Amino acid sequence: MMNSLATGLAIALCSVLWVEFVRDFYHVLSHLWQPLYRLHIWHHKVFRRDLSVVSDTIYRQAHWYNDVPESLVMLLLSILPWSLVSAWDLAPQWAAWAGSFYTLSFLIGAIARGLGIPFVDELTDITHRPGEFTTLPSRWLVNRPYHWRHHFDNQNAYFSGTLTLVDKLLGTALSLKNKRIAVTGASGTLGKALLTQLHLAGAKVTAFTSSNTDITLNVSGEDLAIKTVAWQIGKEAELLTFLEQIDILIINHGVNVHAQRDEAAIAKSYEVNTFSTLRLMELFFQTVKSDRDMITKEVWVNSSEAEVNPAFSPLYELSKRATGDLVTMRRLDAPCVVRKLILGPFKSQLNPVGIMSANWVAKQIVNLARRDFRNIIVTINPLTFILFPIKELWVANYFRFFTATTTKVAQKRSDPLKGSTVPSTGRGL
Repeated sequence: MMNSLATGLAIALCSVLWVEFVRDFYHVLSHLWQPLYRLHIWHHKVFRRDLSVVSDTIYRQAHWYNDVPESLVMLLLSILPWSLVSAWDLAPQWAAWAGSFYTLSFLIGAIARGLGIPFVDELTDITHRPGEFTTLPSRWLVNRPYHWRHHFDNQNAYFSGTLTLVDKLLGTALSLKNKRIAVTGASGTLGKALLTQLHLAGAKVTAFTSSNTDITLNVSGEDLAIKTVAWQIGKEAELLTFLEQIDILIINHGVNVHAQRDEAAIAKSYEVNTFSTLRLMELFFQTVKSDRDMITKEVWVNSSEAEVNPAFSPLYELSKRATGDLVTMRRLDAPCVVRKLILGPFKSQLNPVGIMSANWVAKQIVNLARRDFRNIIVTINPLTFILFPIKELWVANYFRFFTATTTKVAQKRSDPLKGSTVPSTGRGL
């Protein structure tokens, strides 16, 4: 009996996941194939930036042109799980129809919205409800902030409807195109590699550096001069004007005093690796003033796998572990997404005996960020993939249970999203 129940639940789950994949790939195809795009464009005509409806008539038409056909395709292809279960003589076969019944709820809701039945939209069109946002874009389940980005950040990304799995698979869970991204430690090996990979991903990059020379990237054999901002440790506040114009801040600078352990080495390690990082992160949080900022702004902090593994440089380990724990604590209340970069030994000025290539590491960081990994681990050490998630879960919950919330995401906004609809920007991925 238990085996039959477990099998039935597994079949039902697979059936539901299948129709979700069908819906999301139908959405992707709607942005790639002109006949479907002519229908789907109605969906993008409906909403203003605050997700209020432009016109009740257009709202109803959008469901007849987009949501109903989408649901019918889902319903048609929901037969496939039953066909496979029947062909393989699996039991119970009724479980394979779970996807069909699940799809019927979307079809009935779409028809009801198309007919203009009162209050149905409030119950069935959750990701399009107007009003201020009180949560950040979700990682696994599509919420209002996540879906808002599909309409007004990049229509060729954020395709998922309920689960974000397809976006993670396609690398469309975070769009870097036209994002204004600043990288500290830009004159270093990884800094330049990150700037290059972000530029190739379509971002508008800015180099924050303590050196006196402008940063130049070598892209496809050609030198490319990029915007360079000079700054010094301890003078982070002078960057506030620049940070207000930035969407994503990557805090990448650091120092490694190796075998030193004197007072000056201790002060330098913590000042550069820990306190400067925290000052910059808090300064960037001050620039999150609107719903749009909350949805599109991010901080990425290079904390190193020294959080969980020895780096054979005690002060580097201590300062980086302090940084990692404090970032974990602060992102419990952060007004925007905060990602941690957990990087293994790559060859650089700080680590001349590093094993990995900085260019390869930068490429993996960008690939994983586009799949919305909040803890981006790039290393050759398999233990880090086991130890870090355990450590992060434990530390985050310890902080959550034994510290008090002092800020609310909803308190930081001064100007909620307002404005007219944004016209379509194309159909390519």
